Amino acid sequence: MQNTSEFYTFYRDKMLHPNAMPNKAHYALAELERQGKLKAIVTQNVDGLHHKAGSVNVYELHGSRSRYYCMDCGEKYSMDVVIESEDVPMCAWGGLIRPDVVLFEESLNQTVIEKSIDAIRKADVLIVGGTSLNVYPAAGMIRYYTGDMLILINKSETPYDSYAKIVIRDAIGETLGAVVLD
Repeated sequence: MQNTSEFYTFYRDKMLHPNAMPNKAHYALAELERQGKLKAIVTQNVDGLHHKAGSVNVYELHGSRSRYYCMDCGEKYSMDVVIESEDVPMCAWGGLIRPDVVLFEESLNQTVIEKSIDAIRKADVLIVGGTSLNVYPAAGMIRYYTGDMLILINKSETPYDSYAKIVIRDAIGETLGAVVLD
């Protein structure tokens, strides 16, 4: 709030990627959901690519840079408002428009946390992929899984490898893409 113009300069240069496309993992997860084999996706990513790939039941712990809202009136906006504004995007009513993402020192949405934990608790199989499992509180959510089929897909070792039934050291896009889409 103290450096709003500088924030939006940084945000446009480093955070906005309007042409980013889903990878094989995003499409594979969407396909599993369409088949009724996947009940939910819990993600720390703010890129909105799970939705873009066709997934519906996505819990975005850190929000999404696909959504924007006026801090005064709550009116919703698309990414275009940030792309098209020359400086700080403002609502027609005069309020500041901000991304619907969790910024440093902000709390995560409690409802999203609760729904994420509930989905993890109810999972028969839990696939965790593309994460080092070092960023909390998301990394700690794995402790809510009570099943016996934890599958970890990550290029490097994670602190939870010893708890997993299956550990795959590869890119999640290639792994899920090969299993589901090929």
